[in-house]
Amino acid sequence: MTIRILLADDHDDIRSAYRIILEAQPDMTVVGEAADGRSAIEQARALRPDVVLADIRMPQLDGLEVTRQLAGPGVADPLRVVVVTTFDLDEYVHTALRHGAAGFLLKRSSPALLAEAVRAAAAGDTLLSPQVTVRLLRELSHRDGGQPPLSAPPLEPLSPREKEIAELVADGATNAEIAAELFLAAGTVKNHLATVQRKLGARNRVGIAAWVWDQRPR
Repeated sequence: MTIRILLADDHDDIRSAYRIILEAQPDMTVVGEAADGRSAIEQARALRPDVVLADIRMPQLDGLEVTRQLAGPGVADPLRVVVVTTFDLDEYVHTALRHGAAGFLLKRSSPALLAEAVRAAAAGDTLLSPQVTVRLLRELSHRDGGQPPLSAPPLEPLSPREKEIAELVADGATNAEIAAELFLAAGTVKNHLATVQRKLGARNRVGIAAWVWDQRPR
């Protein structure tokens, strides 16, 4: 199955770079481009892409409003929107997730992470930049007086390798970085993560990271 993508960014060079990166993937194609938020919404509703990549700062309507109108609560037939931005601000992260974003990436993220986020969104998962994941968990820990909420015990025990991979996820490592660290194939890491998610009952890597943080000594 080919993942159909709409690019929304007011910079031509950014859209061109995304197109080159994504169309180099064997399972992705770019079906449209928008230089402002209003055009992004119109094209998304007409084309029904599998994933919309939306910059936050765009003319007419920003990426957060685009996300709300395409994926937010109450949208009858929501689309999957991944927010991509230069600005690593907590306000943006929280608003994007509240509006139904299927991912939040920084523009300095690697091409591999960009493709990974698109695949995750298309599969119904949510991927955040590792830096964002770690910061959100730290914030949650501080808000609760240094005590993150207790997570449920695993449905099945994790193997030593699975625990090792889960620890690296909690430290903000991408799949590619985990593969390099542990001398594993990227597909092997992906399979391990799928097993870890199933055993923990986690929706995504944020859930995995939260479980690891809950197990660490306080």
